[in-house]
Amino acid sequence: MMWNFKQYTDSVAVISDQGECITYQQLDIATERLIENINERCLVFSLCTNSVGAVVGYTGFVNHNIVPLLLDSHLDFELLQYLIDIYKPSYLWMPESMTERFSGFDSIYSDFNYTLMKTNFDHKYPLFDELALLLTTSGSTGSPKLVRQSYKNIEANIKSIVEYLELDQTERPITTLPMNYTYGLSIVNSHLYVGATLLLTDKTLMEKRFWSFFKEREATSFGGVPYTYEMLDKLRFLRMGLVSLRTMTQAGGKLSPELHKKFAEYAKETGKHFIVMYGQTEATARMSYLPYEKSLEKCGSMGIAIPGGKFTLIDVDGKVITEPEVTGKLVYEGPNVTLGYAERGDDLIKGDECFGKLITGDIAKIDEEGYYYIVGRTKRFLKIFGNRVNLDEIERMIKAQFNNLDCASTGMDDKMYIFISCVDEFLETPVKKFLSDKTGLNPATFIVKQIEKIPKNESGKTLYLKLERYYE
Repeated sequence: MMWNFKQYTDSVAVISDQGECITYQQLDIATERLIENINERCLVFSLCTNSVGAVVGYTGFVNHNIVPLLLDSHLDFELLQYLIDIYKPSYLWMPESMTERFSGFDSIYSDFNYTLMKTNFDHKYPLFDELALLLTTSGSTGSPKLVRQSYKNIEANIKSIVEYLELDQTERPITTLPMNYTYGLSIVNSHLYVGATLLLTDKTLMEKRFWSFFKEREATSFGGVPYTYEMLDKLRFLRMGLVSLRTMTQAGGKLSPELHKKFAEYAKETGKHFIVMYGQTEATARMSYLPYEKSLEKCGSMGIAIPGGKFTLIDVDGKVITEPEVTGKLVYEGPNVTLGYAERGDDLIKGDECFGKLITGDIAKIDEEGYYYIVGRTKRFLKIFGNRVNLDEIERMIKAQFNNLDCASTGMDDKMYIFISCVDEFLETPVKKFLSDKTGLNPATFIVKQIEKIPKNESGKTLYLKLERYYE
């Protein structure tokens, strides 16, 4: 059992911005009631919102050896149906408002505005005994590639986070990230483990209701991706005087040195903690943290390995780099490294394929005091508002929708460039609208440019570096 809710009984577990307030005892009872309707270990698709119902489902499934795949409830319906067809879950757990879209399935239980629906698939894929949870590698594109997390992975990462953030029962984190996103989920995991109170809201930083809820319930911490901190800066957050706030954490991409310094200075002046972290879904969320005492001194650093973890830098020949300020491929080892990937239902029976070692896909260096700095990437993905988006998946979606249109996607974090080669039609606007509709990302994320020809080498591979000259 991942969380021992009975340990905290009358302590408040969750408060929502809808007025719901439940204790750990009530949360425990709610999970038991839900699980009574599922008579075997199986796969469940959980369509997430930052709500009591979603938390009840997630914790109930994991605590009772039922494997959930966490998905954004706003995922494009065609992409969701695509995933359902591939993995054939036994049940869906979703907001009640969504049930009418699944007329072929039976509603068998409802609680906290969520409904459990039983599917009608004849075939069920066998599950590996240690498989605990599935998360997407690129949540907005509906990619069938999932990360397989074990019970050991989740518990190891929880204990590590609790240790280095010094979490206890007095914490009241407010949700600024979706719980189906690995970073947002790690906040849920670690705080429920210590008996803290989760403040659940789907409101954004731009909404007054978010800040009134923050102040009314005296939030002590929040987590954010670089985009979060860019928005906070524009909102003049540093002048808000949030007395209850103790800790700000940041992950999901590299924060600009200017903003890092600005928030670190604010934290130091006000006696708060600003902690920069680094992680991936493949490492059950967190791999490093920058101790708040070092936040200003080591501005721009991702910090040191979390308790129980270890980093190594490897050169092009596979040799370990020990000298400071020399760049290399960043490799992580620890008990939180996940089992591997699944790309179809048959993969759910697979065991541990990583053996505690993760090639992160990032290029890094280390300073003389052992602090790491990310300097680049080897993989083709971007962090868009903290969400990892696979550029190859984006190209696949465009080609499928636009009659195999020749295209290339590249860019930088929070800004994606789409290049299309189509001299007879004007497709910039349709392509941008399609991507925004499918991924749920703001249209401003995408810059679509029509060029005469996508540059390629003799073997037909796209020369992405040659496209950078078109950047604005």
